[in-house]
Amino acid sequence: MELGKVIRKNFPIFGRAGADAPAPDLVYLDSAATSLKPRAVIDAIRRYYEKYSANVHRGVYLWSEQASAEYEKARESIARLIGAARKEEIVFVRNATEALNLLAASWAGIFLREGEGILLSEMEHHANLVPWQEISRKKNLRLFFLPFDGEKGELAWEPDTFVRFLKERNIRLISLVHISNVFGTINPIADIAALAHEAGATVIVDAAQSVPHIPVNVQELGADFAVFSGHKMLGPTGIGVLWGRYELLGKMPPYQTGGEMIQDVMLDRATYQDPPLRFEAGTPHIAGAIGLGAAVEYLESIGMENIRNHEKDLLAYAREQLSIIPGMRILGPEDIEKRSGVIAFTIDGIHPHDVGSFLDEQGIMIRVGDHCAKPLHKKLKIPASCRMSFYIYNTREDIDAAVAALASMARMFEVSGAPKKV
Repeated sequence: MELGKVIRKNFPIFGRAGADAPAPDLVYLDSAATSLKPRAVIDAIRRYYEKYSANVHRGVYLWSEQASAEYEKARESIARLIGAARKEEIVFVRNATEALNLLAASWAGIFLREGEGILLSEMEHHANLVPWQEISRKKNLRLFFLPFDGEKGELAWEPDTFVRFLKERNIRLISLVHISNVFGTINPIADIAALAHEAGATVIVDAAQSVPHIPVNVQELGADFAVFSGHKMLGPTGIGVLWGRYELLGKMPPYQTGGEMIQDVMLDRATYQDPPLRFEAGTPHIAGAIGLGAAVEYLESIGMENIRNHEKDLLAYAREQLSIIPGMRILGPEDIEKRSGVIAFTIDGIHPHDVGSFLDEQGIMIRVGDHCAKPLHKKLKIPASCRMSFYIYNTREDIDAAVAALASMARMFEVSGAPKKV
């Protein structure tokens, strides 16, 4: 049986009872924005609040010790999922955005010098662009960008000359998205990282769209830091992860100061804990971390390879079915091995916002807009795009419903012309 059909029974939102329950045929195709939550995650959070709702790392009584144990167990599970060398390399933050701001302040803000360069790409999410703009202005650093090929939706870079490119521009930091939230492109991070290290650059990976969907091993990627958000991988909102090589985290000053991250305090000075606690000032999102730990265990029970294969099947099926829509333009690589379960598209003559509103009336939820990637859309000379994104609970029937609605809309708007390949 198709994975999505088996999985859906574990997600209460698909079977809620009562007057506010969604219709059984509602279709959710916006998991790249945020994922739905399985019962295992909801139950783990509820157990914390109902059974042992105490603070962590402070009390010597039973509830606090249990909360601390579950909180650290979550850290261990995340480290295992991404192949971290040790659990102390896992820092809990609010989301990938906060993790990138932490790195901009506590790594780039300390270790980069005036005139040195930072390399990003033209397909970055705003979260992996604006923090680097700000720190560059403050420290007089230089920003460079790897372009993308608009026809292929892939980075346009030359491996043979990349090391020379980095050295000539004095690039000391590279921060790149692993999987584009618009194109779905899986970027060749391991190849880029190997050459970056040869040139003496540090590598940060925005893994917000990769850790939930494909097997990720940070050691094999060759990254120095990676960031991702819990809510995109079946976990709760307000919890995310910064992974960093321990020797690098150990050299970084704290991002915030206060309680929990303190080793000792005098009236005129303080000393700080070792990582990861150094970067977890104040009472953390305990329930969020425990919920994220439960999400990781749930994903591991399915298997990341199985999740990847399921999304590849949906992706191939969706591209085939969407080919019937007149005026359809799909963004990103054609080869499903080079992309994740995200399909961004436009339809000639119909504004994406109208597409989103029409589909919503049919009970189909997609994302429309610039997807927090304005420079990418500006380069493509389009104001916005529509985006379907798949996850473990989606089925071919979801795609059939979306395609039928899009075909109906194209007829209503009298769209003509063959679909366009990108």
